[in-house]
Amino acid sequence: MTVSAENTLSKSLSEIVVPGVDRPLADVGRVSVASIDGERAQVDILLGFPAAGLFAELEARIRAAILDEYGPRKIEVRIVTKVTAHGVQRNLKPLPNVSNIVAIASGKGGVGKSTTAVNLALALSGEGAKVGVLDADIYGPSIPLMLGVSGEKPTSADGQSMTPPVAHGMQVMSIGFLIDPDQPMVWRGPMVTQALNQMLQQTRWSELDYLIVDMPPGTGDIQLTLSQQVPVSGAVIVTTPQDIALLDARKGLQMFRKVNVPVLGIIENMSTHICTNCGHEEHLFGSGGGAQMALDYDVDLLGQIPLDLRIRQQTDGGLPSVIAEPNEGPAQAYRRTAQRLAARLAMQGRDYSARFPRIVVEDT
Repeated sequence: MTVSAENTLSKSLSEIVVPGVDRPLADVGRVSVASIDGERAQVDILLGFPAAGLFAELEARIRAAILDEYGPRKIEVRIVTKVTAHGVQRNLKPLPNVSNIVAIASGKGGVGKSTTAVNLALALSGEGAKVGVLDADIYGPSIPLMLGVSGEKPTSADGQSMTPPVAHGMQVMSIGFLIDPDQPMVWRGPMVTQALNQMLQQTRWSELDYLIVDMPPGTGDIQLTLSQQVPVSGAVIVTTPQDIALLDARKGLQMFRKVNVPVLGIIENMSTHICTNCGHEEHLFGSGGGAQMALDYDVDLLGQIPLDLRIRQQTDGGLPSVIAEPNEGPAQAYRRTAQRLAARLAMQGRDYSARFPRIVVEDT
């Protein structure tokens, strides 16, 4: 096969839409090998995001495209994933052994942000990524309970750094590991900021593709600390369809944009309710709010998660839906959302340092 013919094949394969994320292969990966020698075809695909659950369907589309164009032959397809680092702000160094930090945020409490964060992290892990979770909600840490490790403690070999506990194959750090469960965090902003920085900088994260940060609701000190001092690759806004939640979600999205942290997209939680008795589906909190917000701000609607009793029961029991019932509707919704999130991040350039201004707060 001539170089020109190989280039033609490569270009044709690059236009194949990757299932699940609805993006051309060229947007989220590349064709590293495309050759036909006699009756044999060899194709190697490099994806920029973890997508083990999509490999089979993507391979089928590649095979079908080759058969349609070149006729029957022996086809070998190899698909691998390589997650690269994104979004290191100017004057900041990446965290050791962490490729990407993704902030999961909301404008207000009660929208299921923490539940969404742990299920997205588990979904990314299930797709083949190395994932860690940081519970940045200093005032109300809930991640240890949700992941079934509330009794665990980080260890320290040198008295200066911490080795995080592991839950369901993921590294996890939370202030909840370091305090009594009934102890209120009566701390002012500077103390909270210092605690977050210590957890980020003094935790010995081990070769993570993604560190999922569960943010506290609002647009205060923690969010500013992340945007000014931590190399955040992107933020995701979690909302419900109701108008009052969307009002605050818009403020959260605008806050990240003001400090030039890329917003990867919006997740509409509690999108529909499925009756456990009859299976009837209804929109308890309204419909279309997340989609309209995504349209208004020109970002992706990454997913719509149902309001399902099992999600609450499983998360309270330390076995979130993605691992408790991986083949059921809620888990599948989280998995599709995680794939789209990772694919959207893969589409970003590697270096955003020029886009991150230095923020100075002065007394006037």
